Amino acid sequence: MHRIVIASSNPGKLREFRHLLAPLGWDVVSQTELNVSSAEEPHPTFLENALAKARHAAAATGLPALADDSGICAAALDGAPGVLSARYAGEPSDDRRNNAELLRRLAAVNDRRAHYTCVLAAVRSVDDPEPLIADARWHGEILLQPRGSGGFGYDPLFLLPELGKTAAELDPAEKNRISHRGQAMTELARKMALNWA
Repeated sequence: MHRIVIASSNPGKLREFRHLLAPLGWDVVSQTELNVSSAEEPHPTFLENALAKARHAAAATGLPALADDSGICAAALDGAPGVLSARYAGEPSDDRRNNAELLRRLAAVNDRRAHYTCVLAAVRSVDDPEPLIADARWHGEILLQPRGSGGFGYDPLFLLPELGKTAAELDPAEKNRISHRGQAMTELARKMALNWA
Protein backbone atom coordinates (compact mmCIF):
# COMPACT_ATOMS: atom_id res chain seq x y z
CA MET A 1 0.00 0.00 0.00
CA HIS A 2 1.06 3.58 -0.68
CA ARG A 3 1.00 6.01 2.23
CA ILE A 4 -0.60 9.43 1.95
CA VAL A 5 -1.04 12.11 4.58
CA ILE A 6 -4.38 13.87 4.81
CA ALA A 7 -3.96 17.55 5.59
CA SER A 8 -6.83 17.70 8.04
CA SER A 9 -7.57 17.06 11.68
CA ASN A 10 -11.33 16.90 11.11
CA PRO A 11 -12.41 13.40 12.21
CA GLY A 12 -15.46 13.41 9.92
CA LYS A 13 -13.35 14.17 6.85
CA LEU A 14 -10.74 11.58 7.87
CA ARG A 15 -13.39 8.86 8.13
CA GLU A 16 -14.65 9.74 4.67
CA PHE A 17 -11.16 9.78 3.12
CA ARG A 18 -10.22 6.44 4.69
CA HIS A 19 -13.40 4.92 3.32
CA LEU A 20 -12.82 6.39 -0.14
CA LEU A 21 -9.07 5.72 -0.44
CA ALA A 22 -8.69 2.26 1.12
CA PRO A 23 -10.10 0.42 -1.95
CA LEU A 24 -7.49 2.22 -4.08
CA GLY A 25 -4.59 0.83 -2.06
CA TRP A 26 -3.78 3.96 -0.06
CA ASP A 27 -2.84 3.85 3.61
CA VAL A 28 -4.29 7.07 4.98
CA VAL A 29 -2.59 8.84 7.88
CA SER A 30 -3.77 12.16 9.27
CA GLN A 31 -1.39 15.06 9.76
CA THR A 32 -2.40 15.05 13.44
CA GLU A 33 -1.03 11.50 13.85
CA LEU A 34 2.29 12.80 12.50
CA ASN A 35 2.29 15.89 14.76
CA VAL A 36 1.89 18.29 11.86
CA SER A 37 0.27 21.61 12.71
CA SER A 38 -2.60 22.93 10.65
CA ALA A 39 -1.68 25.16 7.74
CA GLU A 40 -2.81 28.75 7.47
CA GLU A 41 -5.86 29.21 5.22
CA PRO A 42 -5.66 32.89 4.27
CA HIS A 43 -6.86 32.56 0.70
CA PRO A 44 -10.25 33.64 -0.71
CA THR A 45 -10.74 30.46 -2.77
CA PHE A 46 -11.17 26.79 -1.96
CA LEU A 47 -8.51 25.90 -4.55
CA GLU A 48 -5.77 28.08 -3.10
CA ASN A 49 -6.45 26.90 0.45
CA ALA A 50 -6.49 23.21 -0.55
CA LEU A 51 -3.18 23.52 -2.37
CA ALA A 52 -1.56 25.43 0.51
CA LYS A 53 -2.67 22.73 2.97
CA ALA A 54 -1.42 19.88 0.77
CA ARG A 55 2.01 21.48 0.27
CA HIS A 56 2.29 22.23 4.00
CA ALA A 57 1.61 18.58 4.93
CA ALA A 58 3.99 17.26 2.26
CA ALA A 59 6.73 19.62 3.45
CA ALA A 60 6.34 18.54 7.07
CA THR A 61 6.19 14.77 6.40
CA GLY A 62 8.00 14.05 3.14
CA LEU A 63 4.94 12.04 2.07
CA PRO A 64 2.44 12.55 -0.72
CA ALA A 65 -0.35 14.70 0.66
CA LEU A 66 -4.02 15.25 0.00
CA ALA A 67 -5.98 18.26 1.19
CA ASP A 68 -9.54 19.30 0.82
CA ASP A 69 -11.03 22.70 1.22
CA SER A 70 -14.77 22.60 1.31
CA GLY A 71 -17.73 24.46 2.61
CA ILE A 72 -21.33 25.40 2.13
CA CYS A 73 -22.38 28.26 -0.11
CA ALA A 74 -25.82 29.82 0.33
CA ALA A 75 -27.30 31.52 -2.74
CA ALA A 76 -29.01 34.27 -0.70
CA LEU A 77 -25.72 35.10 1.07
CA ASP A 78 -23.71 35.52 -2.15
CA GLY A 79 -21.95 32.21 -1.54
CA ALA A 80 -21.24 32.68 2.18
CA PRO A 81 -20.13 31.07 4.42
CA GLY A 82 -17.91 29.64 1.62
CA VAL A 83 -14.25 29.29 2.62
CA LEU A 84 -15.18 30.50 6.12
CA SER A 85 -17.63 27.62 6.69
CA ALA A 86 -15.62 25.94 9.47
CA ARG A 87 -15.24 29.21 11.39
CA TYR A 88 -18.48 31.00 10.46
CA ALA A 89 -19.38 31.66 14.10
CA GLY A 90 -15.76 32.47 15.04
CA GLU A 91 -13.04 30.55 16.83
CA PRO A 92 -12.85 27.93 18.13
CA SER A 93 -14.60 26.12 15.30
CA ASP A 94 -17.88 24.55 16.44
CA ASP A 95 -20.48 22.85 14.22
CA ARG A 96 -23.42 23.72 16.46
CA ARG A 97 -22.54 27.42 16.62
CA ASN A 98 -21.84 27.56 12.87
CA ASN A 99 -25.24 26.03 12.11
CA ALA A 100 -26.93 28.53 14.43
CA GLU A 101 -25.13 31.42 12.73
CA LEU A 102 -26.19 30.25 9.27
CA LEU A 103 -29.82 29.95 10.43
CA ARG A 104 -29.63 33.42 11.98
CA ARG A 105 -28.39 34.99 8.74
CA LEU A 106 -31.06 33.20 6.69
CA ALA A 107 -33.88 33.88 9.18
CA ALA A 108 -35.82 36.33 7.00
CA VAL A 109 -34.81 34.77 3.68
CA ASN A 110 -37.08 32.74 1.41
CA ASP A 111 -34.36 31.58 -1.00
CA ARG A 112 -32.93 28.53 0.82
CA ARG A 113 -30.86 27.17 -2.10
CA ALA A 114 -27.31 26.17 -1.22
CA HIS A 115 -24.57 23.86 -2.34
CA TYR A 116 -21.57 22.22 -0.78
CA THR A 117 -18.32 22.74 -2.69
CA CYS A 118 -15.27 20.52 -2.36
CA VAL A 119 -11.87 21.12 -3.94
CA LEU A 120 -9.23 18.42 -3.51
CA ALA A 121 -5.53 18.95 -4.12
CA ALA A 122 -2.99 16.11 -4.10
CA VAL A 123 0.79 16.51 -4.37
CA ARG A 124 3.50 13.87 -4.58
CA SER A 125 5.95 16.23 -2.85
CA VAL A 126 6.06 19.78 -1.52
CA ASP A 127 7.29 21.17 -4.84
CA ASP A 128 5.23 18.92 -7.14
CA PRO A 129 4.77 21.04 -10.30
CA GLU A 130 1.72 19.02 -11.33
CA PRO A 131 -0.71 18.85 -8.43
CA LEU A 132 -3.83 16.82 -9.08
CA ILE A 133 -7.00 18.88 -8.63
CA ALA A 134 -10.62 17.73 -8.50
CA ASP A 135 -13.74 19.60 -7.49
CA ALA A 136 -17.46 19.02 -7.17
CA ARG A 137 -20.68 20.64 -6.01
CA TRP A 138 -23.61 19.05 -4.16
CA HIS A 139 -26.87 21.00 -4.46
CA GLY A 140 -29.61 21.23 -1.88
CA GLU A 141 -31.50 23.59 0.42
CA ILE A 142 -31.07 24.90 3.96
CA LEU A 143 -33.79 23.80 6.39
CA LEU A 144 -35.25 25.99 9.12
CA GLN A 145 -33.97 23.60 11.81
CA PRO A 146 -31.51 20.69 12.03
CA ARG A 147 -32.58 17.12 11.20
CA GLY A 148 -30.59 13.90 11.59
CA SER A 149 -27.67 12.76 13.70
CA GLY A 150 -25.10 11.60 11.14
CA GLY A 151 -22.44 13.47 9.22
CA PHE A 152 -20.83 16.66 10.48
CA GLY A 153 -20.68 20.36 9.75
CA TYR A 154 -23.86 21.69 8.17
CA ASP A 155 -25.19 18.22 7.27
CA PRO A 156 -28.23 18.43 9.64
CA LEU A 157 -29.41 21.59 7.82
CA PHE A 158 -28.62 20.46 4.26
CA LEU A 159 -31.75 19.02 2.65
CA LEU A 160 -31.59 16.96 -0.53
CA PRO A 161 -35.08 17.57 -1.97
CA GLU A 162 -34.92 14.64 -4.40
CA LEU A 163 -34.30 12.25 -1.48
CA GLY A 164 -36.40 14.02 1.14
CA LYS A 165 -33.48 13.64 3.57
CA THR A 166 -30.77 15.80 5.02
CA ALA A 167 -27.12 14.86 4.57
CA ALA A 168 -27.17 13.95 8.28
CA GLU A 169 -29.92 11.37 7.63
CA LEU A 170 -28.02 9.50 4.93
CA ASP A 171 -26.28 6.18 5.43
CA PRO A 172 -22.50 6.94 5.44
CA ALA A 173 -21.91 4.76 2.36
CA GLU A 174 -24.64 6.58 0.43
CA LYS A 175 -23.30 9.96 1.52
CA ASN A 176 -19.78 9.02 0.41
CA ARG A 177 -21.13 8.02 -2.98
CA ILE A 178 -23.17 11.16 -3.75
CA SER A 179 -21.62 13.97 -1.70
CA HIS A 180 -19.43 16.78 -2.98
CA ARG A 181 -16.40 15.07 -1.41
CA GLY A 182 -17.39 11.67 -2.78
CA GLN A 183 -17.82 13.07 -6.29
CA ALA A 184 -14.52 14.98 -6.14
CA MET A 185 -12.74 11.94 -4.71
CA THR A 186 -14.01 9.73 -7.55
CA GLU A 187 -12.53 12.20 -10.02
CA LEU A 188 -9.27 12.52 -8.07
CA ALA A 189 -8.93 8.73 -7.80
CA ARG A 190 -9.23 8.50 -11.58
CA LYS A 191 -6.49 11.12 -11.98
CA MET A 192 -4.27 9.39 -9.38
CA ALA A 193 -4.61 6.06 -11.22
CA LEU A 194 -3.66 7.71 -14.52
CA ASN A 195 -0.87 9.98 -13.33
CA TRP A 196 0.60 8.43 -10.17
CA ALA A 197 0.82 4.80 -11.31
